[in-house]
Amino acid sequence: MAQSRPDHDPVSVGSLEFWSLTPEGREERLRILRDERPVSWQRPAEGSMLPQEDDAGFWAITRHADIQAVSKDPATFCSGQGVMIEDVPSDILEAASSFLATDAPRHTQLRRLVSAAFTPRQVKKIEAQIADQARRIVDDLIEAGDCDFVDQVSRRLPMWTIYEMCGLPVARREDAAHAADGMVSWADPDVRAGLEPADLLNQSLVTLITIGLELADDRRENPGEDLMTALVQAEVDGEQLSEEEIAAFFVLLSVAGNDTTRNTISRTAEALTRFPDQRKILQADFDGTIGTATDEFVRWASPVMTFRRVATRDVELHGQQIREGDWVVMFYASGNRDERVFTDPHVFDVTRSPNPHVGFGGGGPHFCMGNMLARTQLRALFGELLRRVPDLRTGEPVQLVGNFVDGVKSMPCTLNL
Repeated sequence: MAQSRPDHDPVSVGSLEFWSLTPEGREERLRILRDERPVSWQRPAEGSMLPQEDDAGFWAITRHADIQAVSKDPATFCSGQGVMIEDVPSDILEAASSFLATDAPRHTQLRRLVSAAFTPRQVKKIEAQIADQARRIVDDLIEAGDCDFVDQVSRRLPMWTIYEMCGLPVARREDAAHAADGMVSWADPDVRAGLEPADLLNQSLVTLITIGLELADDRRENPGEDLMTALVQAEVDGEQLSEEEIAAFFVLLSVAGNDTTRNTISRTAEALTRFPDQRKILQADFDGTIGTATDEFVRWASPVMTFRRVATRDVELHGQQIREGDWVVMFYASGNRDERVFTDPHVFDVTRSPNPHVGFGGGGPHFCMGNMLARTQLRALFGELLRRVPDLRTGEPVQLVGNFVDGVKSMPCTLNL
């Protein structure tokens, strides 16, 4: 006989009201759970597109050590049944998640295809291009003057980098980036602009799939030195990737390559305004500090807030009985503020070392393969900003409502040149 469910926790971390809070507001609740109930049974996330069973819910994992334990045990906590905190139709899941929502051995095979483009050697090849683009972005910022930092700075470098790697023509990049935004913004009423969440998600997904398939068709006829050419020519177990797999790869790269780094840039600029002493440390010795600083940028921003796993067997964690089939959701932002791991976690410290943050995931087979690329972009852009716009200040950010990425929709800045 199955053990009865505990009551849903009174500290809710699945409602849209919770996800409407600032990072500091969310942290107030997450700290309670970390300290008192590190594994808590929560009501289903608001925004699910499928009907929920009466006893539905998910387990919220809020401590750093537990996030790592779940991440490194894919045999017990699998990804193949979905990775998002809300329930979405299976066809959308398959089309949008690519190898994120697969397990070994298929995950290993598919990941190997893309990971070759993200090795340190490959990233080194485009380092000069990233540095040149960062210079041009700051050129344009100086010419524009006081402006929206997100629109003028944050969104531009990640979009350029990932689509340059894919070989996407410049004329299609803006449409693709806009659709990638829609993939993570459908819970935000301002972004939806009257559309139903499912409609915005479907529109965004169809746009990305269409662009991805068009690019794949072109690369079959006109191969180049880019990631899409590698995908259309690749074979797994003697078979080429299907159209659906190639399209899903493009969707994943668009979302993962754009939103995560963009929001890290925005939150870092905000932090350098709030902590001017840290700005001075970086400016005094940029080359000597940027190595530890980039990890602190990612820890502080925690741009990906949640990922789900599904229990493959009954298991106990912190005295809670997790059943086979239960959803287990890791709260990365909570793990990155865990006082058991980080000294003064609510202080932005560019010299923090060691810094075992879970901003790139908690380890295991799904650790972020683009981490080297993200570090390169952050180094290039903030090197330009701190040198050429040394007194840049940001204003109040406008928060995106959503449970996947910690999105900043807009944020004013003054250059003070």
